[in-house]
Amino acid sequence: MQRLLMGKDPLAIEVHFHEMTTLMHTYMAHIPTISGIDIALWDLAGKILGQPVCALLGGPFRDAIPMYSHGSMDMLDPASCRDWAQRVKQAPEGFTAFKIGIDRVLGVPSARFANTLDSAQLRRVARAYANVREAVGDEIDVAVHCHNELDTPSAIAVAKAVEPMNPLFYEDALPPPFSEGWMALRRSTRIPILTGEKVELVRGFRPFLDNQALDIIHPDLAFAGGITGTKKIADYAALTRTPVALHNVGSLVLCYANAHFGASIQNFYRSESAIGHAHRTVESMARGNPPVVSKGLLRVPEGPGLGLDLDPDFLRKALVEGEPYWT
Repeated sequence: MQRLLMGKDPLAIEVHFHEMTTLMHTYMAHIPTISGIDIALWDLAGKILGQPVCALLGGPFRDAIPMYSHGSMDMLDPASCRDWAQRVKQAPEGFTAFKIGIDRVLGVPSARFANTLDSAQLRRVARAYANVREAVGDEIDVAVHCHNELDTPSAIAVAKAVEPMNPLFYEDALPPPFSEGWMALRRSTRIPILTGEKVELVRGFRPFLDNQALDIIHPDLAFAGGITGTKKIADYAALTRTPVALHNVGSLVLCYANAHFGASIQNFYRSESAIGHAHRTVESMARGNPPVVSKGLLRVPEGPGLGLDLDPDFLRKALVEGEPYWT
C-alpha cells in the first residue's frame, strides 16, 4: 500500500479506496487491511477539516445509534436464565436487545460445523430459547446467534424450533458466501434473517440483495471495506429498503466508527456492542471522551474525526507480549 498512499492527499479518500480495492497484480487486494486504512483516513479527514465523520458523510440522521449486546448463561437452566435477565435489566447501559449463541445448546464448538441436527438437538434448542424468553418477558428482544455451522435442512429446522419465541433476528445460520440455501431459509420462516460480518464490498452483498435472501444485512466496517466500502453497500441496500446492521466486536476505534457510520445512513438498523461487557476493555481504551450508552443507545462522539481520545498507557498494557507499540 505504501506506494499508493505515501505523499498523497489524505482527503482523496475515494481515489485511495478505488486504487487499493482494484489491486490485482501482483496480489489480490486484502479488504480487511484496506478497511482499517480507510477508517483511519476518514478520522484524519475529520481532524484536518475540523468536522465529525458523520458530517463529512452527509449526516447525521440521528445523534445516537441503537445497539444490541450479548447474552451468556446456561439456557437449559431456567434459574440461570432468570439470574441473567435480572442482571441485564439492572445494567447501566440499558440494552433491550441481546443475541445468544446456539453452539453450547447444540453441543458443538463455537464457529465449527455441525452435522445435520437430530430431533433431540432441536428439542433442546426450542427449550433453551423458550427458557430465555420466559425469563426476560416481552420487554427484551432476543436474537438467535449462529456461527455459520448449520446445513440448510438444519437451519430451516432451527428456525421452526425457535419461531414461537419470536426472535429479533436469526444470524449466520449458513456459511458466509451466497448460496441458494439462504433463499430457501428465508422462504421457510417469518423470522428476520441476517448475515454479512465476513462478506466484502458490494460484490459480496449484491447476490443476497438481488435475490432477496436476507431481511437485514450485517457488514463489519473492519472487514467489508471500511467506511467508504460499507457506505456503497448501504446505498445499494437502500434501493430495496433493506436495513443495515453493523457487526462489531472490535476496539473503541471500531465502536466510534460504527457510531458515525450508523448516524450517517438513513437505512441503519442496529450496531452490535462490545461495550458493557464485564471486563470493560473497550471503555478502558478511552482517555477522554468515553463512550456514552443509555437506554441501549450509543451517543455519537463529539469532536473532529471519530472523536477518539485513546489512552496509550492502557493500550500498551494490552499488547501481546513482544508486540511493538504503534504510534
